[in-house]
This record gives sequence, structure tokens and C-alpha cells, in this order.
Amino acid sequence: MTTLAPRRDPPEVRDFRFDLSDVPKYWHGGRRAVTLFFDNLSVFFPAGERFFMASVKAYRHRVEDERLQREVDAFCAQEGHHSREHVRYNKMLARHGYPVAAMEQRVERHLRYVSTHVPRGRQLAATCALEHFTALLASLVLKDPRMMEGAHPKMAELWRWHAAEENEHKAVAFDVYTAIGGSWRARCFVMLLTTLSFWGRVFGHQVRLMHAAGILFSVREWFDLVRFLFIQPGGMLGLLGPYLSYYRPGFHPWEHDTSALLAQWKTAYGAEPPRSA
Repeated sequence: MTTLAPRRDPPEVRDFRFDLSDVPKYWHGGRRAVTLFFDNLSVFFPAGERFFMASVKAYRHRVEDERLQREVDAFCAQEGHHSREHVRYNKMLARHGYPVAAMEQRVERHLRYVSTHVPRGRQLAATCALEHFTALLASLVLKDPRMMEGAHPKMAELWRWHAAEENEHKAVAFDVYTAIGGSWRARCFVMLLTTLSFWGRVFGHQVRLMHAAGILFSVREWFDLVRFLFIQPGGMLGLLGPYLSYYRPGFHPWEHDTSALLAQWKTAYGAEPPRSA
């Protein structure tokens, strides 16, 4: 039987703001395809974070545990700040000439359809699934300094901040789902559908961004991206086991303990938040 998260420090709300005015187009050390992979993910976040907040808030009134109620509030505050900063990020991408507005509209249309036609419990299960994805991907950014090696300092700060907070609140939606009696079978079924949908859309975005950058048919750029994700620094293959553990009865997000990574990030960035805009 799945239980609530162990008693950890609740998510901390940090109103960080990032000045991206001097960020170059290929901010990840000049690597074009790698830069676009991170840019690709950013396109999803403004609408995605709003969807996450709505799906969790819809069930706050059914949460009896006061600690979890406070965590829901902190979750929504953190996600609100993430959405705001990725709106600014995506405006930067638009200035660089990418078709970001059209891409964001497609994400919004999809999530609007889900919000209208899918039962709320399944929407919350989808949030649990996507939060699992983001926490796993974010753990790579926190764990391996090479993930941001050569990146523009502001972009490295932004992604590490986002990665840290995704890991801080990675169990909140899951705990709400558990508290309202969400079933293991439904959770696994929704994860399977979400996996196919999300990664299909990520690939589609990557193709569109690389086409806009004029590198869609560059074997060198595709190889550079595959090498970055799977070889050096790599790490994506190592996420397969933690991903599959989601399908196990009794799974809980905090069995993948990232508290040491969070402590390291807080030591490095918590004392001097990057309030630059």
C-alpha cells in the first residue's frame, strides 16, 4: 500500500527572477541541438505548470492532512514562479526567431482538451506522471555538473533552480492522488499513455526547433544530442529503472532520495538567490 511522503522539510517558495537579456541563441556552450533540447522542454512549461496547479488544487479540499495542505500551497506557488520564468524564457526564444507561439498554442490546445474531456482524477494522475518525469530529468541536472558545463551562467542558474524545486515537490501531486484514493491501475495506465504522448511531443518539438535553426538534417547535430543525453555526460539510460519503478504497487517518489542533491544546491544557491530582473 502506498503511503504519504516521509516527514521532510516542506517545499520552500523562492521568488527567483532571471535576467535573460544577454543570453545568446546557442547558450549551452554553442551546442545547437543540445541548447534546443532544453529550449524544447521550456516550451511545455507555462501551460504545463498551470495544468499541474489546477489538477492539484481541484482536490485540496479533500486533503485532511494539514502538512499536505501546506505542501499543496507551496507546490502551487513554486509552479507559478516556474511558469512565469518560462514565459520570459520562451519570449527570449521568440526573439531568436523560433515559432514558439505556435508551439505553445498546440500544447495549450492539448491540455485544454484534457481539462475539458478527461475526468479530474485522471488529470491528477497525469500530473503525477509528468511530475515523475520532471523530477527524474531534473535529478540529472542536480547530480552531474557536466549537464550545465559551458552553459551561460544565467541559464545554468535557472535550470538548476527549476530542477531543485521539482525535486522538492516531486511527491505532492502523488500524495494528493493517494489521499483521495486514486488507484494503482489507473495511475499506471495514465503513466503509459502520458509516456507515449509526452515523448512524442518532445520529439516533434525537437524536429521543429532544429528545422527553424537550419540543422534538422545535420547528422553531426543529432549525434551531438544523442551523445549528450546517452553517452557523455549521459544519464538518460540510467533513468529507465527509476521510471519503471513507478509501475510497482507501493511505489512512492521519495524512494528515489534526492535530499542530498537538494542540500548541495541550497548550499550553493540558497544563500544568494539570483534576483537579476
